[in-house]
Amino acid sequence: MDASKQREIASRGGRAAHAHGTAHKFSSEEARAAGRKGGEAISGNREHMARIGRLGGEARRARRAERAMTPQQTGGTKPSGTPSDTLSDDSDEGQSTKKE
Repeated sequence: MDASKQREIASRGGRAAHAHGTAHKFSSEEARAAGRKGGEAISGNREHMARIGRLGGEARRARRAERAMTPQQTGGTKPSGTPSDTLSDDSDEGQSTKKE
């Protein structure tokens, strides 16, 4: 039997068990124990743990470098709602530039 046919049959069985109320539901204790068992099994493989640790470190370094390259967006606005970086300097407003 090919894998897709087997998956289809198992899926029907699972749906039927849930419909009848006989499907197994993990308690939090059972789930915790299963997770612990899986974690112990995989953490014994030092090569695997080293590889995923290295990949995580590389991803973190890439994210930090990307953040450092993009300018921080302050999102500051003036009370009028106009973004602050598009406003001109108003410090000379009302003053004549003509020398007398």
